[in-house]
Amino acid sequence: MEEYAIILDYLPLGYVKEGIPSYKRKPVVQAMGKEEFTLLELIPKENVSLDIHQKVYIGSGKRDQISRVNRRLRYDDLTATAKVELNYVVEEIIKSKEDKFIGFFNEAGSISTRLHQLELLPGIGKKHMWDIIKARQEKPFESFDDLKKRVPMLSDPVKLLSKRVLMELEATGDKKGKRKYVLFTRSTTKRN
Repeated sequence: MEEYAIILDYLPLGYVKEGIPSYKRKPVVQAMGKEEFTLLELIPKENVSLDIHQKVYIGSGKRDQISRVNRRLRYDDLTATAKVELNYVVEEIIKSKEDKFIGFFNEAGSISTRLHQLELLPGIGKKHMWDIIKARQEKPFESFDDLKKRVPMLSDPVKLLSKRVLMELEATGDKKGKRKYVLFTRSTTKRN
């Protein structure tokens, strides 16, 4: 369960739906959970104004700004604004949890005899994978800067991780709504 979320879009007049007059619509927030990149629809408390990129508490107990977590969202449910902000928020979360994600580079292992978890990152093939593995065997990575310094052929690790998270969020998956390999996000089920 997510404790905190980052706001992707705040709709003070709710969703625009045909046939529903504006005075009947309620405010709604689209946000991303900070732990598992869960896409969420939140209902703000009355007379609360929120901003994009604002961090809000959504855990159990007293909440100052959010009345309730309404539902989980799929990528396709996001507004255009939320989709634009998504990459920035994902990068923000990754940077704030550098230790966790450096841990991934230090501990990622094989999925099968032909595939390694590192290869699931966009732009990482066998050569880059082996460069990372050799460097971490000498000494575990301590930060993103350390990783970039010791594996110079690797582009920005934050951007690689962000692209992977976005790929997982955008994936439509199989008929059951599952994705084959999930590294960083929480699996979602398809809703109508």
